[in-house]
Amino acid sequence: MEHKLFIDGKWVDTTGGGSMAVVNPATGETIGTVVDASAADVDRAVQAARKAFYDGRWSRLTPGERSTILWRLADLLEQNGERIGRVESMNAGKPFAQLTMAGDIPFAVDNLRFFAAAARDTHGMRAGEFSKGYTSMFRREPVGVVGQIAPWNYPLLMAVWKLGPALAAGCTVVLKPAPATPLSTLMLANLMAEAGIPDGVVNIVTGGNDTGQAIVEHPEVRMVSLTGSTGTGKKIMATASNSLKRVHLELGGKAPVIVFDDADLEVATAKASFAAICNTGQDCTAATRVYVERSRYADAVESLVEAMRGVKVGMPFDDATAMGPAISDVQRQRILGFIDRAKAGGAKVLTGGGVPKEFDAGFFVEPTVIVEADQKAEIIQSEVFGPVLTISAFDSEAQALEYGNDVLYGLAASVFTQDVGRAMRIAQQLEFGTVWINDHIPLASEGPHGGFKQSGFGKDLSAEAVGDYQITKHVMIANQ
Repeated sequence: MEHKLFIDGKWVDTTGGGSMAVVNPATGETIGTVVDASAADVDRAVQAARKAFYDGRWSRLTPGERSTILWRLADLLEQNGERIGRVESMNAGKPFAQLTMAGDIPFAVDNLRFFAAAARDTHGMRAGEFSKGYTSMFRREPVGVVGQIAPWNYPLLMAVWKLGPALAAGCTVVLKPAPATPLSTLMLANLMAEAGIPDGVVNIVTGGNDTGQAIVEHPEVRMVSLTGSTGTGKKIMATASNSLKRVHLELGGKAPVIVFDDADLEVATAKASFAAICNTGQDCTAATRVYVERSRYADAVESLVEAMRGVKVGMPFDDATAMGPAISDVQRQRILGFIDRAKAGGAKVLTGGGVPKEFDAGFFVEPTVIVEADQKAEIIQSEVFGPVLTISAFDSEAQALEYGNDVLYGLAASVFTQDVGRAMRIAQQLEFGTVWINDHIPLASEGPHGGFKQSGFGKDLSAEAVGDYQITKHVMIANQ
């Protein structure tokens, strides 16, 4: 099936762009084609968003009116969840049961309902006599036209994470889904129209790097929001500096899991292994580096190896499947390359490390456990974005903190202990935007999600995300 661009409320053909194949990663088969949008296409989308912003068809609606429409969109997504979930499973290789029953689709619906409510939150709007002879008021106003670039690992969910706060704030949007996984986002366009979002408020352009670059460079785009790699975030930040655009960046991660000697090892094993293979490890909050107090190290290794060996790797529509394929052969080879280089550097692979023999097609990779890697080794320092756990020992609380913080990233971390005081101390000192205690990977619509260090800045989820898409204006009135 061929898909068009969604601009100004209509499905339109490209002007000077090309086309791209969309592949099912479980089979390697082409399941559709989308437009590789040109700079002219991007300009059409931006101009539609700009007109929609300045004529007030969205930005000048009352908070209650925007809220009602976003709530209606949440209802429509819930009603169409199974249909969209099937497409997402085919396009991204995600296990269908996980996606629709307790995963991305229900969470996306909840996100939209949260942002529908957040649209009506007037917290921070104040008025008063702050200077003698004047009355002041603070207005929270939308940034304007926002360019949003979503990743391939959570296509629909990340589209919602971006659209929800931007629309609640009153912005208009040009959204680019990842070239590998655009289909569910394109399906969302029809639901937005049905929900009552006016034409031009949300425009969806598909394409690759050049399309994204055109969005970032466009002079009428006031802010760019990216979820992607740290390298891509740096390029966007450099380009955006030319026009002083705001940037909102949720980038890479390398999450540590710190397990103290008093931890419930059964719980730690279950949580860490699931967080390592969830979405085939293609998650910037995935559990990647397990640090275990030395007295429990041998038991933890045995337990985690057993858990990773027991993961059911399979086709997305098999209800028994716990982990599907990597998104592409390029990504699979990238994961395997990390493993091969770790082995060449002296680390040991205790389970996994290759391609499952039972699949003769698709981009599957085995859940993998690696030990005896040096703290400064690439496999510990760099983001693999695959189902790979390293396990290392530590001898003291100070060393656990040193190892945990010793990466460029700062997105998420977890601590397993029964000592509440220690949990609070460690959480305070870990340089990560999210710290879980005795769990790893759950998120809530009310909880801000974003990074420290080279994991970026700005927040997804929560009322803080809405604030990122707004500017505070001070209006000062002389008392005459």
